[in-house]
Formats: sequence, C-alpha cells, structure tokens
Amino acid sequence: MEYSQIIQERHSVRHFQDKEVERELVDRIVQEAMTAPSSKNSKSSAFMIIEDADTLEALSQMRTFGSALIKGAKAAVVVLGDESKTDLWRENCAISATFLQLSAVNAGLGSCWVHVNGRVRSADGSVPGQAEDYVRELLGIKEGMRVLCVIALGYEQIR
Repeated sequence: MEYSQIIQERHSVRHFQDKEVERELVDRIVQEAMTAPSSKNSKSSAFMIIEDADTLEALSQMRTFGSALIKGAKAAVVVLGDESKTDLWRENCAISATFLQLSAVNAGLGSCWVHVNGRVRSADGSVPGQAEDYVRELLGIKEGMRVLCVIALGYEQIR
C-alpha cells in the first residue's frame, strides 16, 4: 500500500469483526512500531501484546468512558514508556503508537487509541483512581514503566 493511501485510510475503529488477528501480524506491527524515532535515540518505548479475551475485557473497564471498545477487539497493544531513559517518554510513546496504528492500516487492520496516562477512571468520580494505576495493577507492570495508551486492534466491522 502506498504511504499516502495509508494516511488517508487510517481512522479510529471502534467495532471489530469476530475474527482472530494472526499473531504474526501483531508481531510485525509491533516490530515496525519499534523502528519509530525517539529522543536522543533513547528507545524508551516498549509494548505489551494482549490477546486473552478476559484480559481485553478487564482492560475495557479501565475507564467508565472511552475504553469499552477494547472488549470487542481481538488484540490490543499497551504502549509503555521507560521514564528512567528520558523525560520525553510520553512523546516517544506517542510517536511509536502512531507508527503502530499506521502499520496496522498497512496490514489490513483497524485500530483505536485509548488514552491512559493522566486519565481518571470515571469523569463523574463514581469510580475513584487513575486509569494508569488500574492498568499497571491488572498487567503487573513494573515500576519505572509508564502507560501512555492502549491500541485496540482487529478487523473492522463495517456497519
């Protein structure tokens, strides 16, 4: 696919087909995202692939708004930043996540960015805490690694 076509076709996909995403495809997308530039070549971004349906459902509950779509995805990639490598881990992760989403389009997959860093679990305060703390505990993410976002992946369901 031509680069300009990838750019034009990328859009947020919130409804996915009930069709498994091949692990080789997800691995390739993550490998391509790892080639993203980073501040002073710090390579502070890391990725965690989630394919288990129960874990995807649990991730969909990180916030009471904007994350429910993860439950319908067949895979998700948690985009992490190592804050010990650079204070620009957020920016590096954002670049990596963008590469990941463009690579997903090239592979024929849909994706949607669900923001985690700095987001509360509920807008009305009915569920206390931060989305990042929920994700860190759910996935056992070690200290020093921060969560910027979760990218939901799957084959787009045409509605």
